[in-house]
Amino acid sequence: MFKVNEGWLDRVIRLVLGIVLIIIGLYLSGALKIVLIILGIIGIITGLTGFCGLYALFGINTCGLPKKKG
Repeated sequence: MFKVNEGWLDRVIRLVLGIVLIIIGLYLSGALKIVLIILGIIGIITGLTGFCGLYALFGINTCGLPKKKG
């Protein structure tokens, strides 16, 4: 469906940052709580799927160079 456009380091950073944002958001209140939790969820989803819509929009790919056959 979607082409993976994130490298392994990018994905790990997004997962860790997403978890941290959610944890911080749980201790806050108001609009900031909602924003941090939503950003954390987005980070976790993009880290797990390996696809970032903004990367696709701007033509960014952190996967590295494709390997040549033969």
